[in-house]
Amino acid sequence: MIYDQGSTQLNNLQSALNRTQMQLSTNRKNLTPADDPIASARALEVTQSQSLNTQFATNRSNATNFLSQEELALGSTHNLIADVQELVVKAGNPGLRDEERATIAKELEGRMTDLLGIANTADGSGGYLFGGYKSTTQPFSQTPTGAAYAGDQGQRELQVGSARYLAVSDSGAAVFENNMTGNGTFTVTPDSGNYGRGGAGIVTSSTVTDATALTGHKYEISFAVTGTGDAAVTTYTVNDLTLGQTVPNPATPLPFTAGQAINFDGQQIVLNGKPSDQDKFGVAPSAKESLFTTMTNLIGALRTSGNGDAGQARLANNLSAASSILSTAYDNVLSVRAEVGARTKELDYLASSGDDLDLQYSATLSDLQDLDMVKTVSLFTQQQITLQAAQKSFTQVSGLSLFNYIN
Repeated sequence: MIYDQGSTQLNNLQSALNRTQMQLSTNRKNLTPADDPIASARALEVTQSQSLNTQFATNRSNATNFLSQEELALGSTHNLIADVQELVVKAGNPGLRDEERATIAKELEGRMTDLLGIANTADGSGGYLFGGYKSTTQPFSQTPTGAAYAGDQGQRELQVGSARYLAVSDSGAAVFENNMTGNGTFTVTPDSGNYGRGGAGIVTSSTVTDATALTGHKYEISFAVTGTGDAAVTTYTVNDLTLGQTVPNPATPLPFTAGQAINFDGQQIVLNGKPSDQDKFGVAPSAKESLFTTMTNLIGALRTSGNGDAGQARLANNLSAASSILSTAYDNVLSVRAEVGARTKELDYLASSGDDLDLQYSATLSDLQDLDMVKTVSLFTQQQITLQAAQKSFTQVSGLSLFNYIN
């Protein structure tokens, strides 16, 4: 009985000492889930949440890299458009000869190549920045009329928080093809036959005077010239092509005076120069035009002769149309850059919040798992002394026998 009880007690003390030693070596107070099932389950939940938070941090880092690359590409586009606008102003100098404008056109071809390079910027992970969801397909390829877009309208997203998905790209269509013609509401376009008739009408401005009166119809301003020389009288009529009637209906031809506004259906148009008999100007709702198409048309316009009144009028109209679209493109790129900046700033806030959350998870895990080192070391020392005392006393007790006292 003495041996049995003594050995059992020594084994229990040894096991307790070993357990405490394992706690000290692992710095964990719960060695198995059975030690504290509730704390172990809670620790598992917190560990999983912390792992997700770590993955979100990785996603935020990747998102920051994508947005930084897009910001650089948009900045280059912004500067390039500004440079092209300066060349348009330069080309509008009436003192330039055709050869000098052709030189500017050659320079614009270089800008066109640069723009295509920016639009096809790689994202550093085997894809393209501006391809939308079709990130592995080259977005733009040059065509005779500008460039063809092979991507889609999608915005790739990354989950950067437990309930937050953030766009890390913009489609090439949104950046390079989202440019409205004219004033953004309607556009005025000279008929291609005007210049062959010697027409020198120039579109000076187009504005909306009453948004509630806009119809969205297509119109045509037709000119008629009677008489010759100083006795020539120029009149115009506005036709609603959508309804097939004049505005107003019926209409009387009105005298045309260069620089005097033409008003109808909430629209105001100012023409200068000298339109010829049968000249026409189309008025239609604004439509989207690719920046590549604008630059291609601009290059073609600069390589067309600008001699004579008709030539100067054609050049002025083409440059004015290009300048309007370039201005829209400039503002559009600026708007996209602002959105990219807002996303980057949000990532900074999410990163700070994620760091705080990680500290909170670590503190919670520490409370659930970590040892009270001072208390445990004291316990270990106590258990060690107790075991040593038990071992010595067991030796002495187990050695006692009545036969030792018999002579």
